[in-house]
Parts: sequence; structure tokens; C-alpha cells
Amino acid sequence: MTDLTEADIQARLGRLADLRAAIGQAIVGQADVVEQLLIGLLAGGHCLLEGVPGLGKTLLVRSLGEALKLDFRRVQFTPDLMPSDILGTELLEEDHGTGHRSFRFQQGPIFTNLLLADELNRTPPKTQAALLEAMQEKTVSYAAVTHQLPRPFFVLATQNPLEQAGTYPLPEAQLDRFLLHVRVNYPTEEEERAILAQTTGAGGGMVPTVMQGEEVLALQKLVRDVHLSDDLLAWVTRLVRASRPADTAPEEVRRYVKWGAGPRAGQALILCAKARALLQGRLAATREDIAALAAPVMRHRLLLSFAAEAEGRSADDVVAALVRAVPLA
Repeated sequence: MTDLTEADIQARLGRLADLRAAIGQAIVGQADVVEQLLIGLLAGGHCLLEGVPGLGKTLLVRSLGEALKLDFRRVQFTPDLMPSDILGTELLEEDHGTGHRSFRFQQGPIFTNLLLADELNRTPPKTQAALLEAMQEKTVSYAAVTHQLPRPFFVLATQNPLEQAGTYPLPEAQLDRFLLHVRVNYPTEEEERAILAQTTGAGGGMVPTVMQGEEVLALQKLVRDVHLSDDLLAWVTRLVRASRPADTAPEEVRRYVKWGAGPRAGQALILCAKARALLQGRLAATREDIAALAAPVMRHRLLLSFAAEAEGRSADDVVAALVRAVPLA
């Protein structure tokens, strides 16, 4: 933060408050979901959204793009979708003056700032892998040429938790590529009434632009400068290591977890805690930041055992038990 004055930092923190308010003009409720998506964006990762259809996931992503003045594209993933449908392909072009023919790379929809990958688990593994590779590397390689993706680059992939027939569940190693696994739940009665009033009337729903892409990149750099104490760093390390079945692991882990989280979970938890602190106007992460994000960071990184399924235990139950069982010091 040495290159920024206190006034510069406070101004950027104020823009984050404006960003949340702008999204709130189109999205009713879902405060935790909005916060987690903004955390994913600030931390420079990608999010997997899980929720039944009709909960406003597409509207949320589009509103985020409008508030940030970023390009937004949506891809509906289907069983016949090929990698080239997402990444792009080469087209043979002919110069009518000279007759010379050459190939030109036609960019696919992945060349955008915000990509909504709708129902990612409905497309075959080859296409899933192509998207996830681009997410990780932030580049697309085609015909031995590497093409840089726009910055910032943020993917929000959705999957329907109800329908499993005809789907291709993402392997655990690929799920690990998502920074956060965000659960989108039904709105409350009051929120649903407000949604009905807002979406069936003549006005409402306009999202003002409050931030540019360059400011997002600057905030992503600022996130890494947020302070995290050595005690909290050690606590995150113990949390992640305690999620792996071993003689010293908590009882819930030994009983319900088949495979625990890897080091990437610790990296994600620290970055997300720092992003949450920044989003709330603080320059230091706290224990509450880590505890609040432990479930969305770790729920998709734990492979549960048959005993967990038989007894109706979820990954969130295990994570909650970890937070309670692992001491801060």
C-alpha cells in the first residue's frame, strides 16, 4: 500500500460500497450471495453457483457487469457443446485482390470480462476441461498460438442441484479450481414480494455504472496488501490440515470425510478473508472473515464418505465442526 495515500485507499473502499448499492437496485435480497460473488471477483478467482432455476443468477451476473461496465456473455452449456464453441476456432479467409488464403482466429464467447457458464455440468468433460483450463491460465491456446483473455476475467458457473440425469458431474480436481462454491437459496417471503412488485411493474431495475475494469484490477492488487496476522495464518493452516482424515483429525472428519482439502483451500480462504475485509472497509482480516467464508471455500473441496450420506451430513456440517474444533491458538 506504499504507493497509495490514505485518501486513495478510502476512496476505493467507498467505491465498493457504491458497487454493492448499485447491484442492490436490481437484486432484491441475497446479500450473502452478492457479497460472496464480489469477494470472488476481488480475490481474482471464479465462483460456482448452485441453486434451482429462477432465483436470479443470470440477472445478478448481468447487473454486476453493468455496475462495473464490463463485457458480459452467457453460454448455455448443453451435451453437444464442443470446446471450440467456447474458446473459438480458426476461419479460412481469402483476399479477393490477391487470392491469398490465410487462417484467422475467431474468438469464442470466453473472450469477455464476465462469463456466465450456465449449467456447466450438462456438457461433456472435454468441454468442461477446456473452460477450466482457460479459467486457470487466463489464456486460450489454439494452433500453437496463445491468446490472452481480457482482464479482469471472472467466470460464474451454475449447476442445478435437483436434476442429475444426463449430467456430467465435475470431478473433485476440477471443482478445486473454483475459488468459492456459492449456494443460492430461496428468498424470504418479504423479499419475494418485493421481487414480484419490482419485476412486474413499469420501472425499476436499472443498474448505474460505478466502477471501471481498471479499478477492479487495482482493487484486486489491494486485496493482497490487506493484513493477516500470523495467528490467523496458523489457524487457516490448521483448519485445512484438520479436514484430512487422520488419527489427529476431529471426530466428524474421521467419520464423514473420505478425502480432505488441499493447500489450494488455504490459499483461497486467506484471499477471500482479505477480500471480505476490504469489502467491509477494513485493511486487516479477522477471525470472523475466515469463519464466514470457511463453508463456501471448503464445501466443494471435501469428498464425503458413505457414512455422511447415510446419516444426512453435509460438507457444511463438517466445516462448521472444524471451525468449532480447531483452536485459534
